[in-house]
This record gives sequence, C-alpha cells and structure tokens, in this order.
Amino acid sequence: MISAPKPENEDKRLQALRDLLILDTSTEERFDRITQFARFEFDVPIVLISLIDEDRQWFKSTVGLDVCSTSRDIAFCSHAILQDSIMMVEDATKDARFFDNPLVLSSPHIRFYAGAPLTLPTGENLGTLCLIDQKPNTLDALDLSIFSTLRNMVVAELLNKNNDS
Repeated sequence: MISAPKPENEDKRLQALRDLLILDTSTEERFDRITQFARFEFDVPIVLISLIDEDRQWFKSTVGLDVCSTSRDIAFCSHAILQDSIMMVEDATKDARFFDNPLVLSSPHIRFYAGAPLTLPTGENLGTLCLIDQKPNTLDALDLSIFSTLRNMVVAELLNKNNDS
C-alpha cells in the first residue's frame, strides 16, 4: 500500500477546511440527497462525501457504509485530493497504490473507486465526492460529466453555511 503524500498547500487546505466549521457535524439532507442520487445514477453500493482532515478522512454523508471516518493513511481520497481532475481506479486489485490496502483486502472490499475533488474557489481540495463498488467498473464521458456536476453541487453546499434544509 502506498500512502498519499501531503499536498504542498496542506496548512492552507486544513485551515480552509476548519474555517467551514463542518467537521463532526450531524448529517444533513442537502448532502444526503446528492449521495443518494449518485448511488442510483451510477448503480454503485457506496457513495461518500469525504473531507480529509489532518489524520483522518471524515464522511459528511454516506450511503452504503456504516462508519463515519477512516485513517487518512489508507484513504483513497487522500490520493484524489492531490489532483484537480476525477481520479478513477477501475480495479484496485491491479493498482500498485491500493492492491494491498486494508479497504481492498477486507470490508468494504473496494475494487472500483472514483473520487471527484471538492475544490474551493481559492484552490484547496478539501475532500471528495466518491463512488465505490465491490466489482471493477469505469465511467464514460457522460458519467464523468454528471459526476462533475454533482461534485460542484457538493462544493456549493459546503460554501452555503446558511442552508439547513
């Protein structure tokens, strides 16, 4: 397993994440609607809104997973925040970064992963909207377009602190 390095702007990224005052908050329908839609749209069992904190990835919204966080060291999303485009792993068992990752070898048995970085207008990638499947998978151009739109909706909700519906 290859753990992701920290982004060059890690201090600024963590401060931007903390400034949102969203870590460890309750579930909110405005985020859950997006993850639930993504689960049906992409026919995957797990969809997460993941925020990468200093030592963990914390889930603002989850569909198909009953945990609220995992270690940052094993998080696929820690790799995804290092780039600005969607990171897609079609079969994690064949990817040098992940083939021996505990999340691949045991529950939730990740095979497919797609992570769309949640990028603030100031450039910090705070986390991802991600799709996970227990079988190899891929996204075509239309899927990627829809996924990008959903990611943009998550970012808009993160920035909209006064919306509580």
